[in-house]
Amino acid sequence: MQATAKLEIGLREVAGQTLRVGVRPGDPARPPLLLFNGIGANIELVEPFLDALEGPAAIVFDAPGVGGSPAPALPYRPSMLARLSAHLLDQLGHERADVLGVSWGGALAQQFAFQYAARCRRLALAATSPGHLMVPGRLTVLANMASPRRYRDAEDMKRFAGDIYGGALRGAPERVREHLRHVRWASDYGYYLQLIAAFGWSSLPWLRLLPQPTLVMAGTDDPLVPMVNGRILAKLIPDARLVTIDDGHLFLVTSAAESARVVSEFLH
Repeated sequence: MQATAKLEIGLREVAGQTLRVGVRPGDPARPPLLLFNGIGANIELVEPFLDALEGPAAIVFDAPGVGGSPAPALPYRPSMLARLSAHLLDQLGHERADVLGVSWGGALAQQFAFQYAARCRRLALAATSPGHLMVPGRLTVLANMASPRRYRDAEDMKRFAGDIYGGALRGAPERVREHLRHVRWASDYGYYLQLIAAFGWSSLPWLRLLPQPTLVMAGTDDPLVPMVNGRILAKLIPDARLVTIDDGHLFLVTSAAESARVVSEFLH
């Protein structure tokens, strides 16, 4: 397998907001992959997936208040981050992109595909849902997700990671340690801004209007976003298909090679 280029990470001023942005060089003949990360997740957490994905250039950024991106003074909505992402594409010289969103970032990916349909060639959604009206996970899991403690307390992450994320992290402390190695915690405030952004948001009213070929990926053991949410997305988006991964919520990184293969075949 040909070695992939490494992410080049730095700060950029985008439409008045400082963003920590990662750019992975790739095939200039193909549109780049714009990747939206999960809640509380910094750029480095998706590196295992990007290392396994050959071909396209990749763009990923820390959401405002997460990782190395300073927090904004006021809360934001998914539509505002979609607009910020469009400005980032402009700055990097890309008219169109393929878009991949994982978990919380899946909502942002759906929003971008709807708001900027002409700029999104293909859409991939991983371990995500239609938003506020989703089929929820277990209450104990959702209660743990409401707090950012696991990101700043390694012992808390080791204790609850299997229950929250399922799949490969169940009873596998060494996999949890590997996951923690990539965490760059910023602040509780940034985490709560992401929770607030998702509150009340739903794509259900306009999913049938999405024109893009869409790949929906769901984990078979996802306590946080049950697989039925993937079925709903694949049913309502006109040109969508569902692929299941025998893993948990973080399959994009814990089953990086398989996930990268599925995404690569879809993008081609």
